[in-house]
Amino acid sequence: MAEAPPSPIDLLVIGAGPAGARAALCAQACGLDVLLVDENSDAGGQVWRPLPPGFTRAAGIRPSDEAVQGDALRDELSRSGIRCLFGRKVWNVGSSLRTDLIGPQGVTSWQPRALLVATGTTERVVPFAGWTLPGVIGLAAATILLKSQNMLPGRRTVVAGSGPLLLAVASGILKAGGEVAAVLDLASRADWLQTLPSLTGRPDLLWQGVQWKALLRKARVPLLYRHGIASVEALGDGFLVHARQVDMTGAPVAHAAPVAFEADAVAVGHGLVPGTDVTRLLRARHRYEAARGGWIAETDAQGRTSVAGLYVAGDGAGIAGAAAAGAHGELAAVACAHDLGRLTAEAHSRERDRLLAQWQKPARFGRAMAGLMALREGAVASIAPDTVVCRCEDVTRAEIDAAARDGARDMNQLKAWTRCGMGPCQGRTCGDIAGALLAAHAGSREAVGCFTGRAPLRPVSLAEVAGNYTYADIPIPKAAPL
Repeated sequence: MAEAPPSPIDLLVIGAGPAGARAALCAQACGLDVLLVDENSDAGGQVWRPLPPGFTRAAGIRPSDEAVQGDALRDELSRSGIRCLFGRKVWNVGSSLRTDLIGPQGVTSWQPRALLVATGTTERVVPFAGWTLPGVIGLAAATILLKSQNMLPGRRTVVAGSGPLLLAVASGILKAGGEVAAVLDLASRADWLQTLPSLTGRPDLLWQGVQWKALLRKARVPLLYRHGIASVEALGDGFLVHARQVDMTGAPVAHAAPVAFEADAVAVGHGLVPGTDVTRLLRARHRYEAARGGWIAETDAQGRTSVAGLYVAGDGAGIAGAAAAGAHGELAAVACAHDLGRLTAEAHSRERDRLLAQWQKPARFGRAMAGLMALREGAVASIAPDTVVCRCEDVTRAEIDAAARDGARDMNQLKAWTRCGMGPCQGRTCGDIAGALLAAHAGSREAVGCFTGRAPLRPVSLAEVAGNYTYADIPIPKAAPL
């Protein structure tokens, strides 16, 4: 069976969250033939996550504002007629931008003239003793449970880490009928107050934060600033969560009184890391910006990268928040339409200026929140030697330090010597922390770089990739000599 040629398309958009979906709609309006692809069952991304297939909202339950926005986006996509392939994973992208997908119908390939990556972020967790125990989950995982099925992480949950997701998850648990044992925030009150000038441009989001805090106060939930998790210890059917006071770098404060909470679940997250799988695979130029989440693809104001035909939109181009993502997706779409000859220079300039003005206020808000979530060096330095950093390959902090002392000076060397980042997640979970640990020896994050992108981007089986291809399909020009 000969391999089918890839299907041609003007623009392929990877990711159907706020940035990707708005980009697809805008690009179609500009006259482009668009294909929208996402791993999930429907559009919306993490922020506007849909209900699972077959689920409906029970009568009498008022949908959240985010659910309403997500439903409106999905309705608009449905009416637009844009080709959407949900439940598909992008496992490879070639230098020609040929994109290989795998899903319920097997492997399909597409040949777009342009590729727009809107894959959002990955959650960062600074490891501690007990972070791999069942029942210890990320803040993002907790939001999936709450948004998709109104399900609690546990009956009594400790919420810990940094950034606004702390308050969002804690208030979501309370609204769903759960109990929050404590909220542990690495930031201080002063850190939050310093963001106020950037928050006034979005009073609606500021008011939402005020409501979250009011709900915690009403429920008498302890909110401990400048505190983090020291360890989580299994205790019967639950946990004993040991907390500690930290300084402005996230390092533990010496001689501070320890605090402990009993819980049966822990939701923890220390910020978000832009998704750069595809851009690293295509060897686009990247730079490290801690305040924007870490490694990001170098782009212009409209998401153009150093690779011709490759665009990045939304938080994958640097964290600016969901409220800004839609406008950024449209900025990238009009750039693409202009570059492909579907939008005149005058129309492009007019739309660019309008969208930049629309993007600025929410982006300022989002970047202030990203600053609260920036990785704290003291928190990384305090990881114990025997703590697992790469959970896929069971690589500890001690093994990473040993490799650095033995001469490993970049992330690819570290990967080759320790197998850190070689597991199914391809370093999405451990890469940022491993990079910070290695940088402590090598001098800077720029010096150690990041893992080189490799295919497959997601775990796929050989059977899935081969499909109906059999031994008889192998081209043999002539018989081998005896």
